[in-house]
Amino acid sequence: MDERSPHVPVLLEEVVSALNPQRGDLIVDATLGAGGYTRRLLDAGATVHAFDRDPDAIAAIRDNPARWPELASNPPRLVLHPRRFSEMAESMTDAGVEQVDGVVMDIGVSSMQLDQPDRGFAFASDGPLDMRMSQEGVSAADFLNEADEAEIADVLYLHGEERQSRRVARAIVAARPLETTGELARVVRKALGYRPGAPKDPATRSFQAIRIHVNGELDELDQGLMGAETLLRAGGKLAVVTFHSLEDRKVKRFLRDASGAGKSTSRHMPQVETGPAATFTRVSKAIRPGEAELAANPRSRSATLRSAERTDAPARDTHRSAA
Repeated sequence: MDERSPHVPVLLEEVVSALNPQRGDLIVDATLGAGGYTRRLLDAGATVHAFDRDPDAIAAIRDNPARWPELASNPPRLVLHPRRFSEMAESMTDAGVEQVDGVVMDIGVSSMQLDQPDRGFAFASDGPLDMRMSQEGVSAADFLNEADEAEIADVLYLHGEERQSRRVARAIVAARPLETTGELARVVRKALGYRPGAPKDPATRSFQAIRIHVNGELDELDQGLMGAETLLRAGGKLAVVTFHSLEDRKVKRFLRDASGAGKSTSRHMPQVETGPAATFTRVSKAIRPGEAELAANPRSRSATLRSAERTDAPARDTHRSAA
């Protein structure tokens, strides 16, 4: 599963450095979680609009006014949005905000969700086979018990990069109905010939794939990146933390295309500008946790940060139409 420890924001110093928050800045925290990034941004003097589709995450902040006095300041410096971050542009427009100085996105399941067995995200403790971030809609159990074998295999292969997806899907269908995370983990392990003590539990890939599918996470990421492009003012900063290769490849490709780095040129021909102007510049290389953070928080080991700065070019029409 995703590599995060409870209440420990990953790559915190690097994210803050990338955003460079100034007093009076307006920043979107697209993935509130336990509020680690938001707290630091508020302490720097920024106003934060924080998004989370998980009602528990919103309630934990809203119901703790002693720790979050910015909720009640005049005007409030912390505004909560109980919505998907794919809806950030629309939600900010509804709030009367057209442009922001920064957007931070921490993609995937949160440590709080992982550490609650009743949410069904992890197999370390047995719990209901749920995995829904928003706590509504089709659950993991619904999907696994109703989808056909081919669809399950496709999800495992595309979202979990499980090479033996057909074998695992066949085993899942044969074992139905499945109701708990423990049942699913045992089915996957048996299908893949798991030996206790192996360095990585083979059920990890299947759990990741099913969770991504149930929550539409990759589509959410696409829409969230488009929303950030629309919202950020010229000079505004984008920082995105991912936790596995599927997410990171999407972010890398988005920033490559948005910065114009993907355009092919020939040294034998005059350079001709084609297509929309670059909407991002100063694209960083991949930043990963240092030794000190890895020692303090082993769950951070798969984290990758990529950041960029918004240009003054209009948001690309292709993104507007796809949103």
